Amino acid sequence: MKIDIQDHKLVPTHEIMTEEEIAEEFGDVEYDFKDLPKIRSDDPVVKAIEAKAGDVLRITRESQTAGVFITYRIVEG
Repeated sequence: MKIDIQDHKLVPTHEIMTEEEIAEEFGDVEYDFKDLPKIRSDDPVVKAIEAKAGDVLRITRESQTAGVFITYRIVEG
């Protein structure tokens, strides 16, 4: 029996961003999105969603204090 790691209640939602989403989100900031914090390519969730090196991930966490907290990571190669 294979368990989907993304179904676990403690694992936040990880999504691969499209080129359009990246341009929209990071187009007006003063740093290159390639300088985002890294996430390893052998991370279990990265493997589960089949992300590749260079992909930018949107990670959405539910928070009792902040409501919804979104962070971004780039898959390292």
